[in-house]
Amino acid sequence: MSKQILVLPGDGIGPEIVTEAIKVLAAVKDKFQLAIDWQEGLVGGVAIDAEGVPLPESTLAQAKAADAILLGAVGGPKWDQLEMAKRPEKGLLGLRAELQLFGNLRPAILYPQLANASTLKPEVVAGLDILIVRELTGGIYFGQPRGIKTLDNGERQGFNTYVYSESEIRRIAKVAFEAAQKRQGKLCSVDKANVLEATVLWREVMEEVAKDYPDVELSHMYVDNAAMQLVRAPKQFDVIVTGNMFGDILSDAAAMLTGSIGMLPSASLNAEGKGMYEPIHGSAPDIAGKEVANPLATILSIAMMLRYSLGYPEPADAIEAAVKQVLADGLRTADIYTEETDTRQVSTKAMGDAVVAAL
Repeated sequence: MSKQILVLPGDGIGPEIVTEAIKVLAAVKDKFQLAIDWQEGLVGGVAIDAEGVPLPESTLAQAKAADAILLGAVGGPKWDQLEMAKRPEKGLLGLRAELQLFGNLRPAILYPQLANASTLKPEVVAGLDILIVRELTGGIYFGQPRGIKTLDNGERQGFNTYVYSESEIRRIAKVAFEAAQKRQGKLCSVDKANVLEATVLWREVMEEVAKDYPDVELSHMYVDNAAMQLVRAPKQFDVIVTGNMFGDILSDAAAMLTGSIGMLPSASLNAEGKGMYEPIHGSAPDIAGKEVANPLATILSIAMMLRYSLGYPEPADAIEAAVKQVLADGLRTADIYTEETDTRQVSTKAMGDAVVAAL
């Protein structure tokens, strides 16, 4: 029986980059005779335009029935004036919550060919390979109460709640420790335990879970220091585990160490290994339709999907090798292009075609 993939192109550059990723998926399906099929659905702004809500019931039903989900991007200025509950991003958050996709894996890898694309000195970032494990369905993004209210003096006040339960912390800790076991055996837990009680509990639970993983070295770091250390000496990190908001910020900072946010995939997994896979960048409406977006993060998300949710490690390895090959051949989209004599700037479509050819 074929495994089913739900494809959600979404908004902005989403359709362009997903088109190239599906082209690659079709190529590996043929090459390795994979038992997979896919269908498309609506989420985000395009879903609002078509059905009035960012996450239609039909899309949610498709997502629950699928073995894995590929997402392009959601959001854009067209929908920024909508009330918060109806904005495109609520479609993404809804999928994460409904499917209990609590474990977000965000690798930050610097490919040797892109060392000069990083804004940091090559000697600082050369060989960079970090995995950020971000808790994805709790914390301040989901905490209640939240809202905007008017005080007695007539002034408006916005408020959100940063909250984590022990079970939420324990399950993301397990994901992070197991990831560290497969890598260098080093795990850094990032919190703000000097001022936030929710992260005092976070640190306590991390210490408790660490007793089950004696082969992993656990350390702790405050989030402000972690941000500084990512820029000062990023190679000190192996695996970082942190909450939803801190992970959102730190993973984007780590992405830029690699030269471009357009290079990095992500996986969001539930307890059964079902996942949603997406590039970590946004919808980039300013370049949508111009055929300049980098599809490699989305293509690499396909590789993560094959490895983590669909059980096809060999095709995943083949995709990653193909990406390395096109970079070695000097092909670059605008975000990773530099004035080197051995590189050539190409379009979104041309980059996708090159990866298929390398396969």
